[in-house]
Amino acid sequence: MKLFKTLLVAMAPLLALTAGAASVKTLRSPDGTIVLKATVSRDLSYSVSIDNHEVLTGCRIGMTIDGKQLGQNPKLARTTYTTVSETLRPVVPLKSATVQNRCNVMTLALGAYSVEFRAYDNGVAYRFVTRMKGTVAVDDELMEMHFPGDYTADVSHVGGFKTSCETTYRHIRTADFKPTDDMTYLPIAISTDKQYRMLVSETDLRDYPGMFLRGTADNGMRATFPPCPTEFGPDGDRSVKLVKTAPYIARTQGTRTFPWRYVAIVRRDADLLLNQLTYVMASPCEVRDVSWIRPGQVSWDWWNHKMVWGVDFKAGINNATYRYYIDFAARYKVPYIILDEGWAKSTRDPYTTIKDIDIAELVSYGRARGVGIILWLPWLTVENHMELFAKYAAWGVAGVKIDFMDRQDQWMVNYYERVAKEAAKHHLIVDYHGAYKPSGLERRYPNVLSYEGVRGMEQNQGTTPQNSIYLPFIRNAVGAMDFTPGAMSCSQPRYNRSTDPMPMGNGTRAYHMALFVVFESGVQMLCDSPTRYYAEPQCTEFVTSVPTTWDETRVIDARMGQYVIVAKRKGAKWFVGAITGENPQQLKLSLNFIGGGKHRITYFEDGVNADRMAADYRRVEAQVDQSSVFDLRLAPNGGWCAVIE
Repeated sequence: MKLFKTLLVAMAPLLALTAGAASVKTLRSPDGTIVLKATVSRDLSYSVSIDNHEVLTGCRIGMTIDGKQLGQNPKLARTTYTTVSETLRPVVPLKSATVQNRCNVMTLALGAYSVEFRAYDNGVAYRFVTRMKGTVAVDDELMEMHFPGDYTADVSHVGGFKTSCETTYRHIRTADFKPTDDMTYLPIAISTDKQYRMLVSETDLRDYPGMFLRGTADNGMRATFPPCPTEFGPDGDRSVKLVKTAPYIARTQGTRTFPWRYVAIVRRDADLLLNQLTYVMASPCEVRDVSWIRPGQVSWDWWNHKMVWGVDFKAGINNATYRYYIDFAARYKVPYIILDEGWAKSTRDPYTTIKDIDIAELVSYGRARGVGIILWLPWLTVENHMELFAKYAAWGVAGVKIDFMDRQDQWMVNYYERVAKEAAKHHLIVDYHGAYKPSGLERRYPNVLSYEGVRGMEQNQGTTPQNSIYLPFIRNAVGAMDFTPGAMSCSQPRYNRSTDPMPMGNGTRAYHMALFVVFESGVQMLCDSPTRYYAEPQCTEFVTSVPTTWDETRVIDARMGQYVIVAKRKGAKWFVGAITGENPQQLKLSLNFIGGGKHRITYFEDGVNADRMAADYRRVEAQVDQSSVFDLRLAPNGGWCAVIE
């Protein structure tokens, strides 16, 4: 007995160590190159490696619900492994007609909650799943990322949760990102010391606030969330003030899945452009009949200030001007025009027009010519008149552009869904302006064709190609992006002199044309005046022929912050677009993807003087085959685009 007690005393430290030892569970991507290791110890954390190189380390996760900390001293009941392998067919295929959803899944059961991890060949993700009675208050969520090397991040700094998500990118060392610095909204890109690229975002965002990130001062980032609003006050004609907020970030159902937090991880910059993790992990479509959903281009009036000329009527917000837009759209088979701000007598009243606007007459005029009408509205007006979707459908309106949300707290996230659902019920398409990034709602309600959440053309001189060259790798890599391209009045940034009736777009003519191929949006705006497009028939015929949905996308070559070359197929036609930032580029384009036989190519390239006179371009027609190779010479802020058939 004495010997037994002695042995127990001697073994006590070992037994204690064993009892508190971490449990490490491993999940590999289908191709085995990405490895996620989840550690269950005094807390929950994970690390990720690619090609045996660690890129994320000690990433702690957790939630606090009704004061109880999930992830603190967790008790692992069981670990299950499953797989997902399915082919998806998006209603609005922005990149390809089919999307593969193929991953390995590891679920850690931890009592009243579990954590589900996924490993894809191009990234990892996780989400919390809870099984609790009734409604609960989510006090906070812990999401940390830590980086084992000297990494850089492309972030969008903002000083508060109220933001339209339109700031320019800043490029920072992750080790220098301090808690006292302004936070960033999603998505962000991260470059490792081994030149792997990562893209951080979220999806399946439902009944929950959007995530922001702050620095940790120890080479990491930590999530922060807007609190749940509880009381609002007046704040003009298009928004409200948050008078009171709750001490929690969400009040929601106790039994549910929470949003996916994901990190795409790729070896080539080009592969970021093919990211579809936002789509594949979102919940499935909830609209039973989708046959009426019609993506397409839009002739847009706001950027060009409703300014047309060479006509026998006074241009402005009136039916004569909008009939001119409709005639232009019909001529070039553009399916929509938009009536942006100004058509209503009051922004608070979605039914009463100014005296020079007759919606019924415009709807009738457009219908006879195959052109639908989209109406702009502030979000607050929609909230106060949710019956307008039924009324607009009765009017024959095709869709709505809803603006100035500028928030992503739980209340506003739920507003997006209520609008999408009500619009779908009445067969109306939706474009969210003043919005956050796509986060999965667009799969559940594919009538949501686009989101702004980008520093787009409406900023005029403030929208530079040097910032926009990052968009295909970051913002557009998570979903549709309402950038509003198409300036025919083009300028090099140093010469841009935009005025109210004569706006100018930074970048060359070929650059602005190529944006229609490179950038993705279910509703793609034509930002310039129909008069300008009429004056440039060669360019207009090209840009209006570019589809908004695609059967196949290939990234020919791309370097973050430098250049992009993409080729996209619709049916038997290929379109190619190339853009650069402020540095000129000399690039190679092989047409080995076009298939056998002879083809006709029509391409537009920067003219020899495009470095000064940005509107200078050259149009060329030629015969090509799959052995053809082109030398692309892009001017500063330049581009190149083509159609091959």
